Amino acid sequence: MTKSIRRLGLSAVAAVAVLACAGAGQAAEAKKPAPKLVVTIVIDQFSADLFSQHRADFTGGLKALSQGLVYANGFQSHAVTETCPGHSTILTGKRPNKTGIPANDWVDRATGKEVYCLAVPENTLADGGPGENGRVGASAMRVSNLADWLKTSSRGSRSFAVSGKDRGAINLAGQKGDGAFWYVDGFGWTTFVEPGQDAAKRLAPVAALNQSLRGRPRSDWTYTHDVCRKAAADWTIEGRAWPSRLPPEKPAFDTSPALDELTIEAAIRLLDEQKLGEGAATDALGVSLSATDRIGHVYGTQGPEMCEQMYRLDAALGLLIDRLKKVPGGVVVAVTADHGGSDFPERSHARGFDEAGRIDLTFLPSINAEVRRRLNLDFDPLATGSSGFMIVDKDGKGLAEPLRGKVADVAVEVFRKNPLVAGAYRLEEVLAAPPPPVGASPQEFTLLQRMTVGAVSNRSADILLAFKPGITAFPARYGRSLASHGSPWGYDRRVPILFWWPGVEGQERFYPIETVDIGPSLANLVGAKPPADIDGRCLDMGAFDVPACPKR
Repeated sequence: MTKSIRRLGLSAVAAVAVLACAGAGQAAEAKKPAPKLVVTIVIDQFSADLFSQHRADFTGGLKALSQGLVYANGFQSHAVTETCPGHSTILTGKRPNKTGIPANDWVDRATGKEVYCLAVPENTLADGGPGENGRVGASAMRVSNLADWLKTSSRGSRSFAVSGKDRGAINLAGQKGDGAFWYVDGFGWTTFVEPGQDAAKRLAPVAALNQSLRGRPRSDWTYTHDVCRKAAADWTIEGRAWPSRLPPEKPAFDTSPALDELTIEAAIRLLDEQKLGEGAATDALGVSLSATDRIGHVYGTQGPEMCEQMYRLDAALGLLIDRLKKVPGGVVVAVTADHGGSDFPERSHARGFDEAGRIDLTFLPSINAEVRRRLNLDFDPLATGSSGFMIVDKDGKGLAEPLRGKVADVAVEVFRKNPLVAGAYRLEEVLAAPPPPVGASPQEFTLLQRMTVGAVSNRSADILLAFKPGITAFPARYGRSLASHGSPWGYDRRVPILFWWPGVEGQERFYPIETVDIGPSLANLVGAKPPADIDGRCLDMGAFDVPACPKR
């Protein structure tokens, strides 16, 4: 450092003064006591690209948060970039191959049926309904997270989480959480109820909020910023004219900015009514914001819909940040995303991404036909599973060896010949591959390594595919999904990672880190002890009176 200062032309005396001032500033920062509240905000589908695109426009909460410690090159390190595996990495310190969640759903080989990532059939739901994803619960989680570590190390710690999705809330609240709540349209905030539990008691922390929702007018979704009007246009997608403008066709509450606004309102109510961060023990609050993901799927990321979402999300988060500044015990906030995302391919292609397009799904039956011909089979042995292909028998169940292996070899060979396929792997190959070396940059992981850190035996697909960048592997579904995510490429893996607290001195930290680093870093601040087998590393914040991160 001294040599660098001298190269700038400073005298030795001036250099010593600079170093002394820097040391004094760091010492002053180090006197801050550890915070009594940890808040984790996950903005679903908030890619690093989307953050960078709109960063200069933020004037509210996202502006404040982006003036903290900013890691613009954060990574979800795995290949199957979906919501459930992404959320599972953030507070556990473990990649999906250890959390046991390789995708949102997987196929049970014994039955041939899809299984949801957090399915717990013996539970019920407090709203009395069947649930969007069936019966769910925290006991489906294989690993503990920061909220659980807190409860182990600090008697009296409490953990709550709110989200537009069950998998967002449950993954953040932890196995021992005091409340994981998600929004159900027409009911309000619900949660899971384990056998022997009382639904009313489980809903008690959000009962007042649910009551206040009765008869409340729906929020309008129209232009609040003229700049967003400039993004409106008419598009032709798979032969159909589609208008990209506000208000959108068939607007829905849970695919609008109002969902995140309500989620943030719920978070503030929990802060107030549960008095989080006001006791002797450290509390945890998870806030998983789902609207960016739903808007990105239904409308894409580069239209007026996402433009307005960014402005309204920024304003809503401003209310939360203002409330967090008042937490008497101090607060630290971590912000990231469960995955990134891309625009719908038709608009991307028109804007210069020549490779962007939708894959012609008619090639898939031809793969089965080729495998049948070469192995002399009288049934189709390949079935589409979540995030890959399953090898099945005539009844749709897992095919037995040795035929299974023969089908896999032929199928992988055929897939690799397709010009739109970047990589095709047998699950056994992925599971046997060595993980990335300790200290390796997630930016530089090979495609196979990205597959390896996300693969789970008996849950991941039998054949894992990666289409080339820009390829969307499904047809347009109007009102449901024009764009998607889930690929191993940078636009789906790169996410911002921000740390903020009142009085933070902003820093841009450009080097790549992973979402698995968030849990152990926060744990170090609050005296919680992660398991020994975590993948993440502890990042020193340099601002609190806590021990330095242990060396790996």
